[in-house]
Amino acid sequence: MQGSFNLEFLVDTFFVALSGVPTALIITIVALIVASPFGFLLALTRINRIPILSQFSRIYVSFVRGTPIIVQIFIIYNSVPLVISSLFSKLHIDKNVYEVNPIWYAFIVFSLNTIAILIEIFRSSLITVSKGQLEAAQSVGLTNVQAYRRIIIPQALVVALPNICTATINLIKATSLGYAMSLPEITLKAKVAANVGYNYVEAYIDIFLVYLIICSLTEYGFKLFERKLSSYKTTTAKGGQQYA
Repeated sequence: MQGSFNLEFLVDTFFVALSGVPTALIITIVALIVASPFGFLLALTRINRIPILSQFSRIYVSFVRGTPIIVQIFIIYNSVPLVISSLFSKLHIDKNVYEVNPIWYAFIVFSLNTIAILIEIFRSSLITVSKGQLEAAQSVGLTNVQAYRRIIIPQALVVALPNICTATINLIKATSLGYAMSLPEITLKAKVAANVGYNYVEAYIDIFLVYLIICSLTEYGFKLFERKLSSYKTTTAKGGQQYA
């Protein structure tokens, strides 16, 4: 085991780890795009107490929150190929499911996990908007879709944005678990580089620095976006009947 700190390796491996950033960002973006509409719709079922869907949403959130994401990764990464392989075998489809790029499993795992997080974020932000605003919009001839798009969602988004920022940053950091699916992301690339000379301290410092940079830039981007949305802030949510 190497006994001295290798500065040259630290610098070189930083760029190796940096090459895994696109994979981490693609997973994050796809998960957010997939999860956002599902999270919003399921949040509405909670707010409006729609039978069955409301209960399903509550159970789903509890299940995802109550299980470690690494366990979810192992379950989906190992069980989905078995189910699909069995199905293909019965249908006589000659396709090796084990050759599928593991990033597709990452999309599934992180999207399902993000849906549960966004359900609670959207639910808590929507109930801060006065129900009277929806009624007022309907009274001037706006449909529910138009009222939500023009009035409710912009205001709720201002409230939700800090939590969405936190969820996004946590999602970016969670992509480091992609190594369990052999994804060539930041952590795996740095650890593979460290295997040669056992320079794990340097590798983990590089991983720390890369994630720190990405998450700091993400937080800064959300702050800029939050400033643009600040015009939608309203004080009407302080009084009157709320959604919940």
